[in-house]
Amino acid sequence: MEARWGSAVRLLVLVRTWTLVAGQVRYSVPEEAKVGTVVGRLAQELGLGDAEERRLRVVWQGRRAGVEVSGASGALVVSSRLDREELCGKSAPCSLRLELLQERPLRVLHVELEVTDINDNAPLFPAARKNISMAESSLPGSRFPLEGASDADIGANAQLSYTLSPSEHFRLEVKSKDEIKTSVVLILTKALDRETVPVHRLVLTASDGGRPSLTGTMELVITVLDANDNAPQFNQSVYKVQLPENAAPRTLFFQQTATDEDEGINREIEYSFSDTVPARIQNLFIIDTKSGEIRTAGDLDYEDVQSYDLEIEARDKGTPPLSGHCSVELEVLDVNDNAPEVWVTSLSVPVSEDAAVGTVVALLSVSDRDSGSNGRVQCSVWPASPFVVESRFPGSYSLVLREALDRERVSEYEVEVRAEDGGKPPLRARRVVRVAVSDVNDNAPAFSQAVYTVVARENNAAGAELARLWARDPDEAENGRVSYSLWEGGAGASVWSVGWRPASSYVSVDGESGRVWAVRALDYEELQVLQFEVRAVDAGEPALVGNATVQLFVVDENDNAPMLLPTTGGGPGLAPPLGPVAGSVAGASVEAVLGQDSETLWAWAAWGAPAGQVVAKIRAVDADSGYNAWLRYEVLEPRGKGPFRVGVYSGEVSTARALEEADGPRQRLVIVVRDHGEPSLSTTATLSVSLVEGGEKMLAVAGSSSLPGVLLPAEGGATPGGASTSTNVWLVVAICAVSSVFVLALVLYGASRCAPRAAVLSGPAAATLVCASEVGSWSYSQRQSRSLCVTDGAGKSDLMVFSPNLP
Repeated sequence: MEARWGSAVRLLVLVRTWTLVAGQVRYSVPEEAKVGTVVGRLAQELGLGDAEERRLRVVWQGRRAGVEVSGASGALVVSSRLDREELCGKSAPCSLRLELLQERPLRVLHVELEVTDINDNAPLFPAARKNISMAESSLPGSRFPLEGASDADIGANAQLSYTLSPSEHFRLEVKSKDEIKTSVVLILTKALDRETVPVHRLVLTASDGGRPSLTGTMELVITVLDANDNAPQFNQSVYKVQLPENAAPRTLFFQQTATDEDEGINREIEYSFSDTVPARIQNLFIIDTKSGEIRTAGDLDYEDVQSYDLEIEARDKGTPPLSGHCSVELEVLDVNDNAPEVWVTSLSVPVSEDAAVGTVVALLSVSDRDSGSNGRVQCSVWPASPFVVESRFPGSYSLVLREALDRERVSEYEVEVRAEDGGKPPLRARRVVRVAVSDVNDNAPAFSQAVYTVVARENNAAGAELARLWARDPDEAENGRVSYSLWEGGAGASVWSVGWRPASSYVSVDGESGRVWAVRALDYEELQVLQFEVRAVDAGEPALVGNATVQLFVVDENDNAPMLLPTTGGGPGLAPPLGPVAGSVAGASVEAVLGQDSETLWAWAAWGAPAGQVVAKIRAVDADSGYNAWLRYEVLEPRGKGPFRVGVYSGEVSTARALEEADGPRQRLVIVVRDHGEPSLSTTATLSVSLVEGGEKMLAVAGSSSLPGVLLPAEGGATPGGASTSTNVWLVVAICAVSSVFVLALVLYGASRCAPRAAVLSGPAAATLVCASEVGSWSYSQRQSRSLCVTDGAGKSDLMVFSPNLP
């Protein structure tokens, strides 16, 4: 382009000549001149004066304007692109006739404009590419005519010359038929080989004679037609392919095809398995006869076959057909598709609970059909247990005891042996091994409590069940079978009247059930507390022993009627006690009471004695205790308002009013003594009171009297001193005995508080603690207990022992 614009500039400085003939001006301008290039100065050269004032312009005849008159200078300048080939084609020279119109005054001028050629068009072939087919069997010297190029320029710019790119098989022959036409021929100089070069690509170049010269090219694509002179060939004789064993059916694993350097039907190839491949293997694969693709027909299994050798044959369709062969070595890759397998080859159960640590319980065999890391198995025990898995050698494991066993805690283990391979993801297997633990005699029988407190009523029937003891032995079978016995190791009963006796004389223990039976009826007045031991022995080898202490409290029953104390002086103060009278005073008739034999007590009282004077005192005791021994006195006869009354709790007989002569010389009183038991027991005493005149006569009578059974009031109304002394001795003995029982009860209560607390037995039921209470606020326990209470007797403090109310 720079050379072309340089030529245009040089043309602008050429000396323009013009000839003025009949008002016609001639100019020359090169094509492709730049817009604005001055072609000629019309106003000066034609003497037109001011071109703008005269309104001078160019008029084209049916063509677009390429030049115009500049209004300011009156020069003819290029206004648009001038292309000689577009304006004139191949005509030479290229002259354009222009008309210049002057409007003031109206005038028409003719201008001839010659557009000169520049070398702005390169040679042009009819097509950029020309395809030529030549038989592979063509002989050297064969000629192939070619179509030459054309150039839109003229003159030297359109004179063409041809060259061919270097080739050992072809050369170019160019001949000029005339000044315009040229003959171009391609000549074969060497035999062709399609398999070596199937297509020859040459470049034909045409150059014009311009300065600088322009060129045009055409590609010659020479296709060599095939002859079947080549057999199909694989690029290698052996192909190695890998395929995982879990590949799905119809998975493509081989795509390499054979090549045949021939073409057409000579290179059409069909693929098949060679006859050397066994039919059973051919059935596992599918080969595409056209593409040569090989796919799996079914599932592969690495554990069955690890590799396959497939011979492939490729045969073309030429005449005669040619064939090639290759071998496909398929390696099957292992995948983790087999879970580990666990077998118990030997099992030694049950395991003794005293087995030593390290004892082998079971032998396990573990395998995995996979290979490599997929077949490496690790074993463990789940959940955590006293057992562990140890590997002796690959594939063999032992289930070993790693800590001491305790059958009483766990009698059987369900051990899960887990096997996990090293695949990704890993596969697992498990095997459950049941390990039973056999018992040894390592647990002694144990009672639920060390001390049992049992409460039993007296007068129980022989053979009555007093308590039921049970010792637990967590061992099993013979080791846990417990037998019970009464142990005489120093335990016994201390009885006031009899002394020490063995516990077996009172109770017995059933060897199978542990029940405690009464050998004979219990008597509270003989035995209040019995302490003995029960021994539990299992049947193991060696036998183990457990002990428990039983404290048996005998609860008093109201089985003793009140007994009148004898008077002093050696005479019988009253008859032997009567049999028990049930019910209250209101429940017994006077005749029934009077019908009992009873000695009469004698007493004296003076006429005129004031009310409240003590005449006599009835004294009685009850062998029972508590409420059963709490006595009350009542006047049974005479009923109504008699001259005498008796103290309810003191037994003192006193005047109810002043005595009168109308009361007669003698008063006969029947006094009943009752306890508070359920049912109540009683005895009666008959008191005969003689009425005399004055205290001196009464003393004289008393002093001279030798009648037995006479109760004389002491000073102030008391009985004689001898009887009072005897009575006090008995009271002291009774109080000491009761106090001893009370102290013993307190000691046992303290021991039971210090011992471990558990159920207190009374027969089959539980018992509660021993408590103290006052008479005025007595509370009946709803649990079996023994309560010791203190009460105030009538006129003096006496110790009273109250038995609890049993359910």
